[in-house]
Amino acid sequence: MWRGPRGDGTSLETNIPTRWSGTENIAWKAPVPGLGHSSPIVWGDRVFVTTYVAEGDKRMLLCYDRRNGRKLWERVVLQAPPEKKHGLNSYASSTPATDGQRVWVSFLEAPHVRLVCYDMNGHELWRVSPGTFHSRHGFCSSVLLHKNLVILNCDQDAPPNGHAYIVAYDKLTAKERWRIDRPNRTRSYCAPAIFQAAGKTQMVLSGSKCVASYDPDTGQQHWIIDGPTEQFVASMVFTENVFFMTGGFPKLHLLGIAPDGTGNVTESHILWHHRDEASYVPSPIAAAGHFFVVTDAGYAICLEAKKGKRMWREKLGRHHSASPVAAEGRLYFLDDDGAMFVLKASPRFELVSRNLLGEDCRASPAISRGQIFLRSTTNLFCIGRHTP
Repeated sequence: MWRGPRGDGTSLETNIPTRWSGTENIAWKAPVPGLGHSSPIVWGDRVFVTTYVAEGDKRMLLCYDRRNGRKLWERVVLQAPPEKKHGLNSYASSTPATDGQRVWVSFLEAPHVRLVCYDMNGHELWRVSPGTFHSRHGFCSSVLLHKNLVILNCDQDAPPNGHAYIVAYDKLTAKERWRIDRPNRTRSYCAPAIFQAAGKTQMVLSGSKCVASYDPDTGQQHWIIDGPTEQFVASMVFTENVFFMTGGFPKLHLLGIAPDGTGNVTESHILWHHRDEASYVPSPIAAAGHFFVVTDAGYAICLEAKKGKRMWREKLGRHHSASPVAAEGRLYFLDDDGAMFVLKASPRFELVSRNLLGEDCRASPAISRGQIFLRSTTNLFCIGRHTP
């Protein structure tokens, strides 16, 4: 799913490549029709990705053979006129999720959200609409899996008497299990992340003028922080007993948050707070007792987790939309021009390599079995050695 099996961009994989180009160390390259910013997801020998094809206004789910890039099947999830959106958004920005038996995708059939479940061979199993969605910046809500639940965040600019919500469905029966009435009703696009923290399971996210933690089994709120600003995009991460938030709009903030609060903890549980520079779209990553974040304008920053001390700040790419991934003590930062900056996950800046794919990229990478899967605006790449 979005940001991998732990939902935070980290991977336990080994033998991950550090050097490639558009033609070197590429296991395969496969064309992807249409356009989309969603990330590829991988299970076994299958790679899934969503896209929008303008001819026919088709929102699609595609399945590829991870061994050779051959397209196995494609499904038109829905056909509908395109909604209004931000210039940096797409009509297929939500990353799907899979448990190895089913695949879930989310799209907007304006004004209705559609959550659709397929089996691994592309047969539709169920389809629900959790409600309507309204935002002048378009739709993006990546699917989150937790135990037997499929969770979808629909923070939005709710109309009068409307609702902003997070909703959970039983992944087999499509029965609604819980629904959170989100405060403030303001558009945000954060995929929730789930961590074990302070002795409990916490589903955390920023968005809609707050930062909040919920029990993902029930939807009950653990704690909430007011603000610190209006709109958010990046997911949160956790290390050294600190939650880390970066965002948003109209003002940028970096927050370190203690995980053991109850109720409104605005005045009690913010450990440190920077207001000068942050990421709005790319999500951060945690490694080696530090938080790493790249701003949209391409400045990578390393912060000591417990105190928030800035360790370094270095310029990477021209503009960054993708979120970083981490493996084997290294960080992988992909910029919009297709350049991947590989860094040591260290409080001292050390560039391992810079690899130019040669195609524009907006989607975040996926790591699987010693390979990196990258989705450009036109192709899907498998980087690393061929697998049998």
